[in-house]
Amino acid sequence: MTTPPPEPKRISAEVPDWSREYKHWLTWDPGRSLLASIRAYQRLNGSKWLIVRWLRRVVVFRHRFWSAVAGADIPLNTQIAGGLLMPHPNGIVVHPQSRIGPNCLLFQQVTLAGVCVLEGHVDIGAGAKIIGPVTIGKHARIGANAVVIQDIPRDSTAAGVPARVIRQTDKTTEQQLSWLHR
Repeated sequence: MTTPPPEPKRISAEVPDWSREYKHWLTWDPGRSLLASIRAYQRLNGSKWLIVRWLRRVVVFRHRFWSAVAGADIPLNTQIAGGLLMPHPNGIVVHPQSRIGPNCLLFQQVTLAGVCVLEGHVDIGAGAKIIGPVTIGKHARIGANAVVIQDIPRDSTAAGVPARVIRQTDKTTEQQLSWLHR
């Protein structure tokens, strides 16, 4: 009897992969540069030291520069966990009270309007709009140009206007099917 293969490696929804945010020296990457300026501001925020307050102003200027270059509107106070990827940050708009979980992926023209919660490893396609107090579950995928107005459960794919769950993936079923087709 053949034993099933080990579970394929999945991107974690709990542990941030900081290497996804790493910016190589002297490379042009507006998304990672914008994210680096947000992270720098959040590290410096709250300190009363004079030099730190001056550095914070420099970081705010840097954030404004990269926001203009990237064409993105991501407030400095947004709660963003580690591992966020924005390959094409053009037109990304995020509400200040939205929370983005670890290892998420946002493509161009994504809008998070209202208090949105993206749990871990959520992939959002180009042009998708997430409106209102909505929670997107772990390992969920939102299709391009979808308009999400209700909660999306974990391990599911949603698409359309308004977005509906078009596929719910059961992890054990996915493992069994991948084993059978080998």
